[in-house]
Amino acid sequence: MSIANVPPPPAKGDTALRFPLATAGQVRREMGAQLRRVRHARPALLAALILLSLGAWANVTVPRVMGQIVDLVTGASSRPFWQLGAVLFGAAVAGAVLSACGFYLVSRVAERVIANLRQDMVGTALGLPTHRVEDAGSGDLVSRSTDDVSELSSAVTETIPILTSSVFTLAATVIALFTLDWQFILIPVAVAPVYVLAARLYLRKAPGRYADERAAMADRAHRVLEAIRGRATVRAFSMEERMHHDIANASWSVVTKGIRARTTMLILNVWMLVAEFLMLSIALLLGYHLVGAGALTVGALTGAVLMIIRLRGPLNMVMRVLDVVQSGYASLSRIVGVVADPPVPLPDVGVGAPIGRVELRGVSFSYGGQWAVRDIDFVVEPGTTVAIVGASGAGKTTVAALLAGLLVPDEGEVLVDGYPVSTLSDRERIARLATVSQEVHVFSGALRQDLTLARPEAGDDELLAALDRVHARGWYNRLSDGLDTVVGARGIQLDPVAAQQVALARVLLLDPAIVVMDEATAEAGSAGAGALEDTADEVTRDRSAVVVAHRLDQASRADRILVMDSGRIVEAGTHDHLLARDGIYHHLWSAWSAGRRAAHSRDVPPPSTTTTPSTTRTDVGRRIDPG
Repeated sequence: MSIANVPPPPAKGDTALRFPLATAGQVRREMGAQLRRVRHARPALLAALILLSLGAWANVTVPRVMGQIVDLVTGASSRPFWQLGAVLFGAAVAGAVLSACGFYLVSRVAERVIANLRQDMVGTALGLPTHRVEDAGSGDLVSRSTDDVSELSSAVTETIPILTSSVFTLAATVIALFTLDWQFILIPVAVAPVYVLAARLYLRKAPGRYADERAAMADRAHRVLEAIRGRATVRAFSMEERMHHDIANASWSVVTKGIRARTTMLILNVWMLVAEFLMLSIALLLGYHLVGAGALTVGALTGAVLMIIRLRGPLNMVMRVLDVVQSGYASLSRIVGVVADPPVPLPDVGVGAPIGRVELRGVSFSYGGQWAVRDIDFVVEPGTTVAIVGASGAGKTTVAALLAGLLVPDEGEVLVDGYPVSTLSDRERIARLATVSQEVHVFSGALRQDLTLARPEAGDDELLAALDRVHARGWYNRLSDGLDTVVGARGIQLDPVAAQQVALARVLLLDPAIVVMDEATAEAGSAGAGALEDTADEVTRDRSAVVVAHRLDQASRADRILVMDSGRIVEAGTHDHLLARDGIYHHLWSAWSAGRRAAHSRDVPPPSTTTTPSTTRTDVGRRIDPG
């Protein structure tokens, strides 16, 4: 039965696989925990509260003094003008200084909380099971750790000064109006329902729209990363136009959802204009009545009206920053969604000493739309090597990822030493299993640090012995500082062959029972092919190994070869047995051998190799032959 005739795979909606959004309760608890982590956060916030309160009261004093100046001009007051001028100047300066000091304390605590939250999110993401990150999509995680953190930081920087000054100014103004004449309290009381209604209508729609916008940004980041990381495949299959179309659609989705979110703010602005008109109209009518009745002087009324005008400003600012607050809160909920439920380390399942036996039983896996692999069954006995070959897209890499625990099968089991690989604790899994892929990473730092990632207690002699076994001494001897040489993005940039040798040396230091090699020698050009193939043989010697073979001569040396086509194993056996069958493997071998002979006759690499510079950087701007 062909793969096209099997039942459809289980649905895997993108939104279901993304990291969750935190609930309001989770956000409150997380923010409380973060505040407790910042040293002296409570005393700093208490001091900020006092400073902002005093600053707000000083700011409210300004219009009251201006009203007294009006009374002085009209003859209703006899206080010297210089005194009023001094009080006015002092209140303005004090209000600015006190408010600025309060803002500084609040912002300092807030920025430290954001920094800790960012570190927690990255730390939590690094501790997540790899298959969890793969399912959610790295674009979602990248978006949360970049776009959302940036949005939250901008929102805090922009809104904290506005919200704190507005809240304290509103409170101080209401108190001042009450001490002047209780009837002025009627103005904010009468207008408050309009603001409340406007805010409720806004908040009813805005959170969902901003969350949709952030999710669209995550999808855009995912598609851009997918296109960049898979650029070789994109170019090989002429998929440029399709990828460009997908990225354009994702970008347009961000635009449309962003406009939809901002439209909600435009509607809020209309409500704000209505509220402002009502507030000023009521203030003028009430003031006319109170002055006519002799309850207030013109100067007192002037001060009250100025206060009300100043009251309108904080109200407007609070309403206007709701736009930023909602966007910031949407980002905060996405960040907390990663850290609110941190991964719990898997306990030991009690598996004994590493044996190196691998078994796949009826394993099937899909990426959502169609089966990637179906009904995979094979066993790797301890100490044997199984090679997987097949055309591009046959499912080889998916099988390797399932075996390594990077993916969890939809059906069937992947057993390592008799236990499902996804249930093994980190300690048990590391003792048994190591994976080397085509794309390896050299971390920035001393070469010694890069190697001891596998075994921190390893001495220099052991590190040098591992480099010898992977045939890396040629380029290593040219390093000026030996094991202390800084490599990676901030130092010497190793070429693909040298980087792969470092990765294979780490495997030797780790000394696992099972090695999964996913086209680990594919980066070898004509000069580096022999070195990496010999290294791969050294790494797999006396271990169980599953090798996704890029070069068929490597597969020919395996104890057993599995040939995959359209997600299934279609042939299995030794090299000689498969050649005798005259099947798919025979045709692959014939084509590869013919290409190899033609390449040798032209003194160029065979078609299946990837030509890469056989050099390694020894300093910026200079390269040497690795030897």
